[in-house]
Amino acid sequence: MKKESIFVIFIKYIVQHRYILVLSAAAFIICAAVFFLYGLESEGLFYAFGLCGAMCVAVGAFRFAHYAVRYRERKKVIDSIMLTAEVLQKPETPLEEDYQSMIFALKKALDEEITKKDSDLREGLEYYTTWVHQIKTPISVMRMILEGEDTDEHRELSLQLFRIEQYVEMVLNYIRLGGGSDFVFKEYELDPIIKRAVHKFAPQFIRKHIGLKYESRDIKVITDEKWLSFMIEQLLSNAVKYTEKGQVTISVTDDLFLKIADTGMGIAEEDLPRIFEKGFTGYNGRADKKSTGLGLYLCRLTAERLSHRIYAESEMGKGSAFLVDLNRYEVTE
Repeated sequence: MKKESIFVIFIKYIVQHRYILVLSAAAFIICAAVFFLYGLESEGLFYAFGLCGAMCVAVGAFRFAHYAVRYRERKKVIDSIMLTAEVLQKPETPLEEDYQSMIFALKKALDEEITKKDSDLREGLEYYTTWVHQIKTPISVMRMILEGEDTDEHRELSLQLFRIEQYVEMVLNYIRLGGGSDFVFKEYELDPIIKRAVHKFAPQFIRKHIGLKYESRDIKVITDEKWLSFMIEQLLSNAVKYTEKGQVTISVTDDLFLKIADTGMGIAEEDLPRIFEKGFTGYNGRADKKSTGLGLYLCRLTAERLSHRIYAESEMGKGSAFLVDLNRYEVTE
């Protein structure tokens, strides 16, 4: 909270009590006019004005000190958003009492609305979580059926089913990220995590005839295995989606930078600063027609929850590279 100077408070005090100053000035003018019209001695006028002025200054100084204390107390209440009877100052006038009654009535209505919204949100999250888990069953059944016969049609259907699974997992992870408690941090071998993600997407690479280059590294990182896997899978999913020929390269540096680079269509320069925003699809997403604008947003959100950082480099027509800094950083709001 920025502390206001006593001069600023004094100006506000003057503005608030300006009508008293105007009335006092008018009273002094009337008195001076009466003294002048009746031809009274000016010495008496100055003496009366001096006494009244001294009394006004003394009373005004006392009232201003009282005003300044209460003003700063009110600012503390406003800045901390604490609206309780114990924190608010005791009303000194019926008008202040009426204002406090209105404040508490508004706060009660706001609390009731927030409670209702929270309840609706919890019910919605519970419904979608249940829906996600229930839909996994028919997906598993369909996969078993498709794996029973190796035909071009079944391979194409398996690809589409794989995409459905990815979208379902995205919804579930989106819900989990909102909770913020589904994390287990410890030291993991990075190589197995990358290899599992690559194995999961191997059919996509084969189908599109895209090469994959990755050299194993004996490196350990402090992270959450499940959520780091989710990030890598999202980045591989984008690499496969937007690469028609060439290869995807995965590399890890000694200073714990994971890089996933592709030779795809690239990202427009004007889109690059916004690709991690929620719902932003950019030129590629608009051309693809099926992009949700959630994948990279969830990657950024996951990186923040893991205390990692994620960056992007790209050039239109030459490909993109995503770098995940696996070092741990303090998360700042």
